[in-house]
Amino acid sequence: MTAKWWQNEVVYQVYPRSFQDTNHDGIGDIQGMIDHLDYIKNLGVTMIWVSPIYKSPMVDMGYDIADYQDIDPQFGTLDDFKRFLVEAKKKDIKVIMDLVVNHTSDQHQWFIDALANPDSKYRDYYIFKQTNDSEVPNNWRSIFGGSTWEPVPGEPGTYYFHTFAPQQPDLNWENPKLRQEIYKMINWWLDMGVAGFRVDAITHLKKDLDWASLPADGVDGLVSVVKKGQNRPGIDLFLGELKTETFDKYDALTVGEAYGVPDSDLVKYVGPDGYFSAIFDFSYMNIDVQNTDEWYRGRSNWRVKDLRQAMFNAQQTAIDIKGTLANVLENHDQPRVLSKLVPNKADQTPQTSKTLATMYYFLPGLPFIYQGQELGMKNFERQDISEFEDVSSINNYHEALQVGYSKEEALASINSKSRDNARTPMQWDSSEFGGFSDTTPWLKMGTDRQGVNVADEQQDDLSVLSYYQKLGQIRHDNIWEKLAVSGAFTPLTSLPDTVIGYQRTLGQQVLTILVNLSPNKVRFGLIQSGEELAKVGNVAINQHRVTMAGYSAIVLGIK
Repeated sequence: MTAKWWQNEVVYQVYPRSFQDTNHDGIGDIQGMIDHLDYIKNLGVTMIWVSPIYKSPMVDMGYDIADYQDIDPQFGTLDDFKRFLVEAKKKDIKVIMDLVVNHTSDQHQWFIDALANPDSKYRDYYIFKQTNDSEVPNNWRSIFGGSTWEPVPGEPGTYYFHTFAPQQPDLNWENPKLRQEIYKMINWWLDMGVAGFRVDAITHLKKDLDWASLPADGVDGLVSVVKKGQNRPGIDLFLGELKTETFDKYDALTVGEAYGVPDSDLVKYVGPDGYFSAIFDFSYMNIDVQNTDEWYRGRSNWRVKDLRQAMFNAQQTAIDIKGTLANVLENHDQPRVLSKLVPNKADQTPQTSKTLATMYYFLPGLPFIYQGQELGMKNFERQDISEFEDVSSINNYHEALQVGYSKEEALASINSKSRDNARTPMQWDSSEFGGFSDTTPWLKMGTDRQGVNVADEQQDDLSVLSYYQKLGQIRHDNIWEKLAVSGAFTPLTSLPDTVIGYQRTLGQQVLTILVNLSPNKVRFGLIQSGEELAKVGNVAINQHRVTMAGYSAIVLGIK
């Protein structure tokens, strides 16, 4: 099978609001991204995913779009973005954007017109329902908490539908005219030179059109919308048409956020003729959460072998269908991986950050790096719910109180799981505002910052940043690149429970990755070793015996 143009990309996710402020307002901007293109390139990155910078009231930090074809003034202008595309291209860096088409902002002109006039054509661009008893149409719970139905002002008994926040009304994908408007917008961006999209919340486009209530699954008397509004039969029509009308015409890279797709359907999403080029592998990212509808509920009894099995199962499923996974440790919706996967704070060290990097970087598929991950940034510690900006975190805090958590328990849970953990300003240096801005940032800085910043780490050959740069060099090295892109994947199954090991092979070439994801020393046998390409911590190989210290890792290569 011929390799696709995007299969050797390494992607860096920028959360622009927190990346670099250049106009002194405490909010990151497009010029800040331009200023750091060399920094990004030096990581071995070949593509940037830009989180939403469209015009937005920022209720959900840009995932509530008021104008799909304009840039929010706090980030700059459309001309600034076009200049960013040009400057990135000069450095051989492609750019993908966030595609958010399940919903818009309630400030989008379509929705404003839909509310103002029941006879407007835009009323059918969204989902409105009328009831005769002044009760909401059903008992579905939105992902951000509360009913999925919001009353329409001045129209008693009329409601509109939202899977997420009330300020994010869902688009009506059953309407062909709405779909054509969306496709026209997507093609406008692709014509501009965008290389593709990360596709947000895409499995929610189709709803169960019976709109029936289900037995409640919570004390609020509601039931998760996921049961009636995710991966529903009929979504294939929408996704197939979306691909044909847009992505296929431009050979665009598309990476789907495809929560909840059963293994049996994955081939339709990401097989050789799938709707998307790749989908994110969240199998191990959510290993510490009991239920993704209730982020405040933690799961502390997971073990390394559970994580390992989830990761290997996902890879094997993708291989079976000839599909591609986007491999991630962090993103804008997740807490920092060092705090999440390493339970003891004393073990949350730069060494452990490098160990985690080694674990995922050479898996088949596309490695994604989220800003600050390459520094070993950690979760924060907030003292009060008023210090949070994330609408999901705030809603989960109040839901946790409702089900019986104390304020202290609820705050501790939100501190560990909040999306704001990943959204704290980028740490460029050790100054008060981290070199992100010269004024108070929109979101308080992280609280665990000692030595974790670009300026310090650039001077240290043993830093997390230097290690990520080294991994990038290995991946793009002429000797190893083809192997990293298309080599076969073999899990190493007879290892200690805390060791994650796998091999990539192509002809006579072999890459062996070994990671001890625990504080304890381990010993085991290894048939093949090879040249040491990268090492973290104390790893000794004596003939066919391997000894690994706690939170250590090694990459071995046979040419």
